[in-house]
Amino acid sequence: MNIEANGIDFYYEIHGEGQPLLLLEGLGYGSWMWYKQVKELSKHFKVIIIDNRGVGYTDKPDEEYSIEMFADDAAAVLTKLGITKAHILGVSMGGFIAQQFAVSYPKMVDKLILCSTSFGGPNSVPIPPDTLRMMMNGEGGETSSASAREAVSVALHSETSDKNAAIIDWIIKSKAENAQPKYAYQRQLMAGASFNGENWTSSIKAETLILAGKGDRVVPYQNAEMLNEKIISSRLEIIDKGGHVFFMEEPEKTNQLIVDFLTEPTDE
Repeated sequence: MNIEANGIDFYYEIHGEGQPLLLLEGLGYGSWMWYKQVKELSKHFKVIIIDNRGVGYTDKPDEEYSIEMFADDAAAVLTKLGITKAHILGVSMGGFIAQQFAVSYPKMVDKLILCSTSFGGPNSVPIPPDTLRMMMNGEGGETSSASAREAVSVALHSETSDKNAAIIDWIIKSKAENAQPKYAYQRQLMAGASFNGENWTSSIKAETLILAGKGDRVVPYQNAEMLNEKIISSRLEIIDKGGHVFFMEEPEKTNQLIVDFLTEPTDE
């Protein structure tokens, strides 16, 4: 389904009933990335998925993007849907958006889940150079199948990527079905690169679950530890055999952690 919000047309999906849970994707990923989460999470929550500005079936204006803009987009979509408060879950760049959302729209946030992400800026642990090279060579626009596969495979744990080849196939297939224009990928990339929440992340008041894969080769898991130190009401879970997309590699464990956290009583 589509809805106009914040000046552009957004693609969104709603699955299930109950407390709203908004899922926010990362760089270059669309709503398809939740294929191992939707069925289980929608048994417990009203799951709302949107394609971010610049990807999927949402409009892709060729203009400067920012994480603050993405957060405004998410708030506008929820408001148009008549949702005044929701759990917010973001992965990678979606984790940047979720942090910004929690600061810009604190009354709209119930609980917060941050996955495979950081507070950004010069004091976070950066993307390893080899990973960045593969991401730049194999994402957005026309790329060779070899480059695309290399860029996708780095999102998985290096020790289990062969076992999880079906996940790589799924990501490549999903990206190809609605290819992101190269300019839109670059717009999203620059929005993420300019994000720096270090000075205000500690002001997040929402109860927060931080999840990371120990084998994350994109956003090293030490960033999750640093986030956990910053956010007062947070807890941390490290997935030992997970990479950047640990929620695809270890879906049963991930889904249970999410459900348990979101259904337990809120601290007063």
